[in-house]
Amino acid sequence: MKRTNLQVWLCVPLAAAVVISAVWVIETKHQSRQLFVELEALNRERDRLQVDWGRLQLEESTVGAHSQVETIARERLELERPAADQIVVVAEPAP
Repeated sequence: MKRTNLQVWLCVPLAAAVVISAVWVIETKHQSRQLFVELEALNRERDRLQVDWGRLQLEESTVGAHSQVETIARERLELERPAADQIVVVAEPAP
């Protein structure tokens, strides 16, 4: 069976469309994989930052503890607790 010129001319755009769509699918799949790799990297960064945040919260609670503040005041600042006769209580005046 012999093909006519019309059949050949119809096959050319269809073949081009198949090739173009194949290239488009390959490019889309590649972009999808790149985005997945980026997503995984961002998830790892998020997890690392959450661990750091937890450590910072623990450190903050440790530093803010009353006993820690008192120790720093005594050792670094060389402060001492005032004697009973040095304490002055200021009361608000009665209305």
